[in-house]
Amino acid sequence: MIKKKKYRLLLWGLLFDGIGMLSFMIPGIGEFTDLIWAPMAGWLMTRMYKGKPGKIAGLIAFIEEIVPGLDVIPSFTLMWLYTYVFKADKTIIIEES
Repeated sequence: MIKKKKYRLLLWGLLFDGIGMLSFMIPGIGEFTDLIWAPMAGWLMTRMYKGKPGKIAGLIAFIEEIVPGLDVIPSFTLMWLYTYVFKADKTIIIEES
């Protein structure tokens, strides 16, 4: 079940990163859509990732979406990588013989 949630978060993150990059499709007008998407992206990030890391990622996602030209940064995917790849518990269990 944890694996299912893990990959569901990845799929949602890829979708949300794609939505954030859509503003490049409509030159001029697209940046105005970021005024709506930026707060939504920040809120979604805090819902997807709980606690202090989620709040920090939410703030970063908001800034990344509100500042023109930074939409290419896949903040949701990077947070997923941080959570499940780089920060993942890599405890090595040594068996005694």
